[in-house]
Amino acid sequence: MTTNTLSIPRAILFDLDGTLADTAPDLAAAVNLLRTAQGLMPTPYESLRPTASSGARGLIGAAFGLQPEDDGYENLRIAFLNNYAAALAVKSRLFDGVTDLIKGLSEHDLAWGIVTNKAARFTDPLVRQIGLHGAGCVVSGDTMPQAKPHPGPLFEAARRLGISPQDCWYVGDDLRDIQAGHAAGMHTVAAAWGYCGELAPRVWGADLIINTPLQLLECIRNRCLA
Repeated sequence: MTTNTLSIPRAILFDLDGTLADTAPDLAAAVNLLRTAQGLMPTPYESLRPTASSGARGLIGAAFGLQPEDDGYENLRIAFLNNYAAALAVKSRLFDGVTDLIKGLSEHDLAWGIVTNKAARFTDPLVRQIGLHGAGCVVSGDTMPQAKPHPGPLFEAARRLGISPQDCWYVGDDLRDIQAGHAAGMHTVAAAWGYCGELAPRVWGADLIINTPLQLLECIRNRCLA
């Protein structure tokens, strides 16, 4: 765990995919349905998992080698999202330690919320099905005109909680999470257990890098003064 001195938070905001929830199995299944429908072999899960935080763009890129500007991409994107909506929480689960982390936040009277680039069409049912319905706020990728790394969604989450952005920490497993948090004036926490891997967060400039959810709780308890 890498730490800097951080102020005591009043709220913790979390990214969803790759931070609170391991949703990669269902995302990978949705994109591989596209391949099998075309008579292609499924893309190995190990190749798809690192792209899960990038949503359709990352998964279609890994499975088909196509980018948003390429012919055929948009049709694949629509079909992928429909596949995912039909099987949203089959194998998805909370990462180990997340349930205890959330319980610990409540014990410390800290508010918590979710800020994700996943559209509300998927976020709202997933949050209910996976056990995150206690969030103080949920800001999805289409809640605001801009998505992360724009700070707007984080400002909106802080507004909904009634807490100044400067009193919030934002936790995520992708560079754009750290960029958004910095732009919003929040302390940033890189979740190295997520889809980013252990090496990438070292160059993101996060205020804190942690390897497990419970390390965040430990850091809060120690007020990050170590």
